Amino acid sequence: MSSAPISAIEARTQHAAETGKKVAYRSIGQGMPVILCNRLRGILDSWDPAFLDELAKSYRVIIFDYSGIGSSEGSLPVKIAEVAEDVTFLASQVQLDQFILGGWSYGGLVAQTFATRYPHKVSHLVLLGTNPPGRNAHPLEQAFLDATMHEINDLEDEVVLFFEPESAFSRRAAQSYFGRIHARRDDKDIPVPKEKWANYFAGAQDYAADEYGSRAKLATINVPILVISGDHDPACPVENWYALSRQIPNLQMITLGQTGHGPQNQYPELVTRYIDDFVKYTRL
Repeated sequence: MSSAPISAIEARTQHAAETGKKVAYRSIGQGMPVILCNRLRGILDSWDPAFLDELAKSYRVIIFDYSGIGSSEGSLPVKIAEVAEDVTFLASQVQLDQFILGGWSYGGLVAQTFATRYPHKVSHLVLLGTNPPGRNAHPLEQAFLDATMHEINDLEDEVVLFFEPESAFSRRAAQSYFGRIHARRDDKDIPVPKEKWANYFAGAQDYAADEYGSRAKLATINVPILVISGDHDPACPVENWYALSRQIPNLQMITLGQTGHGPQNQYPELVTRYIDDFVKYTRL
């Protein structure tokens, strides 16, 4: 008799290790592999278990900590292309030649940089609440930055960070999400200390400078791209994608109303269905 699938909350932390490098990751589900790149200050425990469990019904879902973050060893690079090499390392260690690559917020910067450097390794690129490379016309909001700078984020912070404070529905969704991400009782990851935050911001600045030409390369890579955004994203406004909507032939965009910076946290089932249909029916 087969055992029940392991849930995101039950999944144990593993390590991909080689001389001089050790990256922490968790894996659930079976099927086509999906590697997810995490947000600013995100650790293994920051992903919504409901979203991961929905994805794991159809895919092998792999989440990881960047070098120097959470349970991974080393130091978080300040060059976004160097951060993206963690994806190269992890994929090699778990023996994946090609995979779906997803990224949320800062993780979207990492995912896009990886995809433009190694497009043959990415079957589909899924971007959640993130910005395109290069200089963007619409900046983040001060309220988001203020909440980000709190060392410990309470529910009210996370309403501002990932949801839509003006929507009663979104605030209720935030409460449910907040309970889910604190449901794990053991094998917890290590929060990111304040002294490491500057590396994230340096990486974001490097991404905006775009010395790698990622913005132009997005229009040329043979990879389907799905962007899912909230209509009021205080960190990565969806409007930043409008300038590229007719320049990238492989780009599809979905905008969710009354939703903020974490669309997959507010709508874990719906966002998973969008991703599933995108993967099933989009081929190049």
